[in-house]
Amino acid sequence: MTFSKIEEFDKNLQELAQIAKIFSHPARLAILKYLAEQKNCISGDISNHLPLSRTTVSQHLQELKKAGLIQGTIDGLKVCYCIDCKNLTKVQSLFKSFFSGVITETNYNCKS
Repeated sequence: MTFSKIEEFDKNLQELAQIAKIFSHPARLAILKYLAEQKNCISGDISNHLPLSRTTVSQHLQELKKAGLIQGTIDGLKVCYCIDCKNLTKVQSLFKSFFSGVITETNYNCKS
């Protein structure tokens, strides 16, 4: 049996890996994109706008909320979802910082 040594990596890398897991499913990306395009809180049935069942959308919304990428507020019997701009900006900054250290102006000369 192998054990993960996640805790031995830099905290930013750990956080990026967790967020990358959230981004790894196209349904969650589609939900984020839809919420961003609406630019307001969505309390209706998001599954009407995506090729997904209500149950599937609900599961993905919970993952996005748990990751802090969206907010959900309860309004009576409905939950109103919207993008959490503060956290999404932080994620954007983490990825930008990571890729700025990976991608350079130097042309790599890797030959197989």
